[in-house]
Amino acid sequence: MIAQILVGLIFLITLWLIFSEKLNRTIAGFGGATLMVSVGKALQFYDESHAMEAVDFNTLGLLLGMMILVALLEPTGFFQFLAVWAGRFSRGRPVVLLALLGTVTTLVSMFLDNVTTVVLIAPVTILICEILGINPLPFLITEALLSNTGGTATLVGDPPNMLIASAAGFAFNDFLTHALPVVLVVWFAALWLLRHLFRHELAVQPTNVAAVMKLKPHESLDDPKTAWRVLVVLGAAIILFFLEEPLGLSQAFIAMGAASAALVWVRPDINELLRRIEWGVLVFFAALFVMVGGLEASGVLNKLVTLLEHLHAAPPALLGLALLWFSAGLSAFVDNVPITIALIPVLQGLSADGMDVGPLWWALAFGAGFGGNATIIGSTANIIVANVSERTRTPITSDLWNRRGLPVMLLTCALASVLYLLLYTLFTA
Repeated sequence: MIAQILVGLIFLITLWLIFSEKLNRTIAGFGGATLMVSVGKALQFYDESHAMEAVDFNTLGLLLGMMILVALLEPTGFFQFLAVWAGRFSRGRPVVLLALLGTVTTLVSMFLDNVTTVVLIAPVTILICEILGINPLPFLITEALLSNTGGTATLVGDPPNMLIASAAGFAFNDFLTHALPVVLVVWFAALWLLRHLFRHELAVQPTNVAAVMKLKPHESLDDPKTAWRVLVVLGAAIILFFLEEPLGLSQAFIAMGAASAALVWVRPDINELLRRIEWGVLVFFAALFVMVGGLEASGVLNKLVTLLEHLHAAPPALLGLALLWFSAGLSAFVDNVPITIALIPVLQGLSADGMDVGPLWWALAFGAGFGGNATIIGSTANIIVANVSERTRTPITSDLWNRRGLPVMLLTCALASVLYLLLYTLFTA
């Protein structure tokens, strides 16, 4: 009992430090993992070998491989090219520009890291809006919200999806057949709502359309040859993701293989490349795996599973809805990664007890993916966009985000709930 109390406190305090931003999330996670192992060794229920076994290297390999591809593509100007193209194609019409920038950000975020996507597209968005003489905030917020929403559609679009796929044994195609149909409906609804919420800002007529039309997208490409090579490798990786089951390949192997091929083909400055990889994110993931391993070894998760055993009598579809809204509510205030990592062993425990948890995995994916839209701290992409908005005359505030993000979160979760019930037989397959 002492061990369970201690490890439970370590995990909760770590989450609080991350949520309150008292410590950088990587530092908080690393410290929490170290404490977890220390307590485990002292009380003889958890040690370094158990901690290594708890780390999901398939997820870490998938993340690292995709990060390398993004790091290779980032300096080529490809993201800026897409943003400038959207600006020209919209011909300065705010509503069309909103839809185009949101679509571009979403499509890129379905296959690459959404944080990097918004980091690179947001500054160009501000530039285009300043040239047009319109408020950039609706476009920045829309990019973050639609990026979070669209990323839920694919296995590589959002870190929680990678975690769920590894734990549940889902393939890339499973997300296309189960998550993508729901996300498509939800995405269009979110765009419609954002168009309505920002109707006053979008009604302002641009003052300098001619200047935007003079922008040349190809001039944004600093290194078109490298961009083309990385995109070819990325396309090959996506094809292999489709074929991972018949070929018997793991997602980590495909991602790392694609990263290796791109490195050999591009031959970048390796030191500069390594500086662009988010090592802190990988350490954060590994630390959370270690902490959840400690929760499992101490019996905390078994206790929770025992408490939930009476849910066998509850209608499975309603249980899925409860999990969807529970994970969405938590993800609005705490990064959806630790929430997902903490809930995965619970679902695995329920599965071991005989419960069909297949539909619950999808409920968790939707809740974790859509819930982060509610608040400015709900996802890293939200925080990045808010920081970038500091360059404008009217930075994004928490109050503004709540008045725009919360309605989007409620609508997307409500629609996902309805579709979850209507397509429930699909999720049991």
